[in-house]
Parts: sequence; C-alpha cells; structure tokens
Amino acid sequence: MTPKDNLALRDETQERLLDLAAMALDRAREMGASMAEVSVSHGQGLSVTVRKEEVETIEHHRDKGMNIRVFLDGCSGTASCSDFSSGEIRNSVQTACNIARHTERDDCNGLADRELLATEFPDLDLHHPWNVTLEEAVDIARRCESAALEFDNRITNSEGGGLSTHDGVEIYANSHGFCGISRGSQHGIHCSVISGIGQAMQRDYWYDSRRVPEALADPESVGRTAARRTVNRIGARKLATGEYPVVFEAPVAQSLVGHLVSAIQGAGLYKKASFLHDRLGCRIFPQGIHIHEQPLLPRAAGSAGYDGEGVATRNKAIVDDGVLSSFLLDSYTARKLGKTSTGNAGGIHNLTVDSTARGGLEGMLKTMDRGILVTELIGFGVNTVTGDYSRGAFGYWVEQGEIRHPVQEFTIAGNLNDMFMGICAVGDDVMDNRNIRTGSIMLERLAAAGE
Repeated sequence: MTPKDNLALRDETQERLLDLAAMALDRAREMGASMAEVSVSHGQGLSVTVRKEEVETIEHHRDKGMNIRVFLDGCSGTASCSDFSSGEIRNSVQTACNIARHTERDDCNGLADRELLATEFPDLDLHHPWNVTLEEAVDIARRCESAALEFDNRITNSEGGGLSTHDGVEIYANSHGFCGISRGSQHGIHCSVISGIGQAMQRDYWYDSRRVPEALADPESVGRTAARRTVNRIGARKLATGEYPVVFEAPVAQSLVGHLVSAIQGAGLYKKASFLHDRLGCRIFPQGIHIHEQPLLPRAAGSAGYDGEGVATRNKAIVDDGVLSSFLLDSYTARKLGKTSTGNAGGIHNLTVDSTARGGLEGMLKTMDRGILVTELIGFGVNTVTGDYSRGAFGYWVEQGEIRHPVQEFTIAGNLNDMFMGICAVGDDVMDNRNIRTGSIMLERLAAAGE
C-alpha cells in the first residue's frame, strides 16, 4: 500500500482505517481468495430542523462500515460489517468466501485491470469540516425559517428550516496493491413553507449544498427563495390539453439528464434493457449539444480522482455535438460488452451540459410565444427500456415571453428519444452544487394533458 507513505494529511482515524483495510485483504488471501477489494469508511455529522421557531429534530451522526468483496476462480462474494474488531472482520471475510463458493462462475468477474488504476491522487479540495456548535446550527435554521415566514403574509405554515453537515474519510484498497484515500465534506441549508389554507394550499422549498461551509448561501436568502417560490404558486389553474413548447427549470432539467445517465449505464446495456443500448456513435441529441464529465473540478459535488474500483477518472465526452460518444461502464459491465471500464463504477462525476443560450431562464422564456415552464415533477412514470415518459407536473403558463399564471394538475408525456432530439436550447442558469450540472432546458414541443 505504497500511497500510504506519501500522505500529506494523516490522522488517527485515517491510519486506523488503512490498517483495517490491510487486515481484511490479508485475511482474504489467507482464506484462498485469488483477488479481493475492500472499502472502509468513517464519518460524522449533525442535522437540525426547526419548525415554527421550535427545535423539532437534532441528530448527531457517527457512521462507520466495511464492505469486502472476494473472488475465487471467477466466483464472487460480498459481505459487510460495522464492527471493526479483528474477529468480526475475519467473520465477514469468511462469509464473503462462503458466498463465493456457492455462486456461479463468471469470467467477467474480477478487479479492475491494473493498467487502469489511478497512480496520481490530485488534491481536489473536498474536505472542509464545519465545526458548527449545536446552538449555532439551531440559530441558522431559525434564521432561515424566519426569513421565509416574514417574507409575505400569505405564508401560513412551515415544514421547517434546517441545517446539515457531514464529513468523513473512506479507504478503497484491493489486492492489486491499490490504496486510495478519499476525504470529503458536505453541508446544506434548506427550508420548506406553505401558503394558503385548505384546497388552496401550496408548498415549495429551496436549499443550498456545498463542500465548503463559507460558500453556502446565507440562511435568510434560502428562506426568502423558498417563500417566493411558494407565493408564486398561489392561484394555480388547470391547463388545457395540447402540445406546447416546454422549458424545464434547471433543478427539474437535472432529472431529464438523469434519465440519459440511467439509459447508458452498463447493467441495462449488456442486458439490452435500455432504449439506447445500440446507439453508441449515433445522434441522439441535436447538433450543438455537448455533455461531458468533469471529475477533477475542485470542491465540486461529484469530484473524485478514481471511481469505486480505483480506476482513474478523466474528463470525457458523453455526448459530442449531439452524438452519443461514451457509455458509463464499470469493469464487470465493460467486460460483458467487450469494452474497457470508463471509470464509472459507483456513478457519474460532475456530468455537465454545456449551455447553448445566454440570458438565463428569463432569456429563454422570452423566445416562447405560448408554452409551459415546468418547475416540479411528480411521480416516476419513466421507462428506460422503451424510453416512454409520463409524469405529473406543476409549472407556469407563458405567453408572449412572460409568465402569466401558475398551472397545476397536468401531465407531460412523450418518448425520451423524441424529447432528447427536441431540445432546442440549454440555458446558462447552471446549478453547480449538484452532480448533474445543467441550466434550464427547452423542448420544441411536448404533449400536456390537463383539462
């Protein structure tokens, strides 16, 4: 485990986790495993929720765990534990080996190829613990909620304001000699409030989440944004059934890009259970659409120097000028497809959709004659096998480039093949605090079922 000798940052917990990872791999080798991998983590955090100025929940988190996976002649077994005693680790390794002996051989099983493993470990500046006291956390949550309640007298109730903070360290090591150390933190402020009474009630929320506590929006800003979004929903009407241009607001647009991610991940591809399983190298978006991974962005939500198998991450195009140029594969699914791992074991890393239009959401709406701005999606009616898409929605009716009134109780429907090809603009109002980074997305036309 030579990377251990080059660490600039050490502490007792980290050293202990490194020793535990080494112990688990030693036990796996002693029990006959031809290959093994282990991840071991330790973290702590605080969550506070305040509702109507009263403290509703306080949670202190301390979590730890180990996952061990062994390979015996093409068979694999996995076990986990949260007890770090040497006896329990031995028992977990033995359990994993016993499972492997009862599973079928699969030549695609195994660790990531040695030549793909990360050999450099850039400092991505992901670890910024927030030593906030309980009293300070409660005060921040109260300030957030109070700003929302005081924003407008039409705010009649609250689901609460809150703060959360977490930091930890995770070690991934395998029998190829790889050892990676990942330290990270994540902090957030959120608020949700209600307007009106009875059948006229509306609810909305807002939040901010960052690696660095100083980079968070101030709590009053979060509260006011939640209240503004809630008040704007008052007086929502029903929508006439028809086909309209549709803009997905940036937070909602992320879910649309998320369906692309689901459709190009390995498991669905090798089983041919994705509507995009045979579309690599084909046009699936209009020209001018570029989607790429940026795993090495400092302080970003999805940054990582290596994936869940130790494979080095790198900047890569997923969609290049509208053409699908890469799947998202781990080692197993890559072998099933006769390809090479793309460094996506465990998921994506800062998937970014390049903007094609300036002026933010307002500028995009000004190009719309009559259409819909969607700000909330309801339900899960998306089939990535066929691409069929149908979800309930809330939003705003737009006419002559201006928002006229809120609309509710309607469904938008189509097929993702057509929806992807129907994208005509991506805004520059990018939310950069999530793993999918995109601005608002405009579709030329989409069916909406209302009255």
